[in-house]
Amino acid sequence: MNTATNTAATTAATAAATAATATARATPATSSLAASSRFKAFAISFSTFGPVIYCICQFFNWPMFTFHPATNRLVWGYEGPRPGEGPNMLWYGWTATTVVVAALLGIVAMLLPEHVTRKIPLTLIWLFPILTIPYIVYSLMPWWTH
Repeated sequence: MNTATNTAATTAATAAATAATATARATPATSSLAASSRFKAFAISFSTFGPVIYCICQFFNWPMFTFHPATNRLVWGYEGPRPGEGPNMLWYGWTATTVVVAALLGIVAMLLPEHVTRKIPLTLIWLFPILTIPYIVYSLMPWWTH
């Protein structure tokens, strides 16, 4: 008899917890940052323009800084490889430039009125990165052809 009472109490507690969880999930969070139209504008513009900005930075060789791994040196802007110090690394600088410029464009998009940001098509989020892949592959060809 005691086992039946414990089973019934456990079942009732589980049902009450499930009902409370279902009720909590049914009401969406209205104060979430992800629900904000400004955050949506930032995320869409950052993810849309990021790959394009990276390709532009790589094409024009505009790194924010150059890293020399053999000597552990950072130099602002572009600096070619130095004799006796090995190769330089520009990827970190291109990525930093991309993050800063894309973030600035995202902030500008956040300041735009909502009726303007709603018109930005979501297909650009996946279309621009896919369109930049051929350029990235082409720019890396010297690594494969040597």
